[in-house]
Amino acid sequence: MNGFLEVFLLSLVPTFEGRYAIVYGIGRGYPLWETLLSASLGVLLLSLVLPALLPYIDRLMLWLEGTFLRKVAHLYLYYVERVRKKAHPYVERWGFIGLTIFVAIPLPGTGVWTGALAAYILGIEKRQTVPALILGGLLSMAITLLPALGLFG
Repeated sequence: MNGFLEVFLLSLVPTFEGRYAIVYGIGRGYPLWETLLSASLGVLLLSLVLPALLPYIDRLMLWLEGTFLRKVAHLYLYYVERVRKKAHPYVERWGFIGLTIFVAIPLPGTGVWTGALAAYILGIEKRQTVPALILGGLLSMAITLLPALGLFG
């Protein structure tokens, strides 16, 4: 598979996203500019699409509760509650900046996916959500890029 496509697809995976797709691309020896561009496009795509899709995911999960896939719906609801508890202090206290910081922290359980869900749950407007997701996703990539390039050791 093409390296550009590999990094791009990995940048769309929840918790992996652009921040770890960069580490993967660098580790595989792909050109730096290609790795950065493909991971950035993934972050941009997620930041634009997720805020629009989340209301439909809720509807799907409510429908799944009445089917044999109810465990998937319960897992989603568990994840939603975790996100609410984890992101609420950041977003409630600092709004746009809090959401951006929450997305930028390169730890599992943060990132664009979780930030989009937190913004949806907490009722943040899409015109604030999308820029915060993009900025936070790119900051997270920058934070993981520096050690991946060996600049800290």
